[in-house]
Amino acid sequence: MLVWERPEPPDRPVLAPLSRERIVRAAIGLADADGLDAVSLRKVAAKLDVGPMRLYGYIASKEELLDLMVDAVYAEIRPAGDGWREVLRSHAEAVRRVVHEHEWFADLLGGRPQLGPNALANGETVVAALGAVGLDAVMPTAAAVNAYVAGAVRREIVARRAERATGMDEKRWQAALGPYLVRTFADGRHPALATVVRDAAHLDADQTFRMGLDFLLDGIEARIAK
Repeated sequence: MLVWERPEPPDRPVLAPLSRERIVRAAIGLADADGLDAVSLRKVAAKLDVGPMRLYGYIASKEELLDLMVDAVYAEIRPAGDGWREVLRSHAEAVRRVVHEHEWFADLLGGRPQLGPNALANGETVVAALGAVGLDAVMPTAAAVNAYVAGAVRREIVARRAERATGMDEKRWQAALGPYLVRTFADGRHPALATVVRDAAHLDADQTFRMGLDFLLDGIEARIAK
């Protein structure tokens, strides 16, 4: 029986109160503070001031705990809107928002579909909005948007982690690398790159994400119109 269906054991009144929700919230707190490496059943038990073995009555493994953590975050993703395009945009922006609130969530995006109750409710909203694309195109369309969002937010999180590790924000990084690019582009072997770096608009992360999403949604819309 999967963890979402398995009943919780009766709590013992002589011990500290415990539930899957409390365990998951404690684990999310650890991950928010120090990343997924900070999450273990032993550390969660210590945070809850209970023995590690007591957690096994609620969760069989760390993998189950991660599944529950992901599903808890899906409860914060509530896509809404009129029409498939608004719903997909709402979904994409909500995923990006929660990744910036729970950085570790980016590491668990993708792979096999999430099947927890909150993830299924989210998927139902998205799939229900995609009726206009045609039945056979529903899942590829949702997968394309999810792949774009996962790639975009992971890139942002990698940049954020690099900034923390080096103490160098984007402007300082650009200033440090600027002279190298000037020397490299001076030989004329990279004219297209040189033109873009020199003349194109330099968008911030918000603008870049939304423009890329618009490109993708425009392509889906053009495909539907055929």
